[in-house]
Amino acid sequence: MGVLMSKKQQVQKCTSVVSAFQQGMKERAPSTTNQGERSGEEGERLAESLPTPNTKEEGEHGEADSKVGPSGTSQQAAAPAPAPTRDECKVNQEAWNRLRDGKGVEPEDLDKTGHQLTPPAFVRPKRDANDDQPVEIALGQREQPVNDEMCEVCEVWTADDLFPCRTCTRVFHDGCLRELGYLRTELLQEMRETAHTATGWSCYYCDNVNLLLTEEEMYSLMETFKQCKIIPESCLVSDELLHYRHFVSKQLFEKDLSDEQEEEVLAQFAALDPEKRGQIEWSDFLYHESLGVLRKFRTENSLVRLLSAKERDHVRSVFVGLDLDKDGVVTGAETRWAQQSWFQKFSKESQSCNVRLFGLCSPVNCGISHVGPISECSPASSSSERSSQKDDNRPVSWEDFLRESAIYILAARPNSLAMHIRLPL
Repeated sequence: MGVLMSKKQQVQKCTSVVSAFQQGMKERAPSTTNQGERSGEEGERLAESLPTPNTKEEGEHGEADSKVGPSGTSQQAAAPAPAPTRDECKVNQEAWNRLRDGKGVEPEDLDKTGHQLTPPAFVRPKRDANDDQPVEIALGQREQPVNDEMCEVCEVWTADDLFPCRTCTRVFHDGCLRELGYLRTELLQEMRETAHTATGWSCYYCDNVNLLLTEEEMYSLMETFKQCKIIPESCLVSDELLHYRHFVSKQLFEKDLSDEQEEEVLAQFAALDPEKRGQIEWSDFLYHESLGVLRKFRTENSLVRLLSAKERDHVRSVFVGLDLDKDGVVTGAETRWAQQSWFQKFSKESQSCNVRLFGLCSPVNCGISHVGPISECSPASSSSERSSQKDDNRPVSWEDFLRESAIYILAARPNSLAMHIRLPL
């Protein structure tokens, strides 16, 4: 089997071959003058027949190959060129590239000493021309998607040893996920405990809601991060989040945040830091900002198109459970409760009444007024006091229920305990 080489490798190899040939011809003692002349002509013809290296790419390998000493021989012609000096920004640049492309290094550059499997290359979606048009999703027609039979990574079937994703139909071996390096030991154990339960587990495709952004949307978000000097793959403290919000406010509205808006930013920081460690993880910050981009630039119809078949079936079950009189309409209060219910996997109180993610009981039957991590800083802590009577009683059809809930269903995909979106008040 042949080995595919990059253009850079091909140029380097051609340069070495030409230089080595020329050196050998010049060092060879000619028996006659004619033989020497013929040898020189043959060497020149061979050099002309080979591809000429690009000047820029030769510069990357150094100028040693092109320098000729007084004796006419090439200095270090066949030796590999020294690697270019790495500056201090290389590590950050690699992190920016991973953020932009949604993947790590190229397969040939991957250090496989610790992981034998190559991480997949994620492809960002492209929006269709009819992306903003309404999509018809029937309430009474359940899709009932079937999980894949083989592991997404190794494509091997091993029955009970496969762990399904709660969002898509992919299944995985825990060993394959460990080899990929996507899950740490504690997260692997969490996956084993939840993947086959009603709570479920999201695979690395579905967990990363940043992958829902298009290249244009991701570029805009990256530019904002760079202008705010946000370093990718690093944790953020509350002051850094406030500085970021002040910058965005100046860019959009040409004014600083008010005191009330600063309190809202700190409340969001608390929601993104459920373990109260005083900092938020990079992935939680990225997911929160990605959902903000979706909410700002996408229509509700476009968000509905992002839902998976499993998620659409779960929404059907929730709506049917709320529509007790079977007239195809629920109230605004029930809609708001359902939007909060996607995050019930984080509430121990909800589990005590057998309410799970995408649960079917109503807020009245369960005796709970809100769902999710509740604290004095939580955006949902005062939802019942701030909701208006008019909104509570407004009729909501199945189509409106689906459109209004789409962003919250997407926000519930990550496995993290953090709340990546502001809950409805």
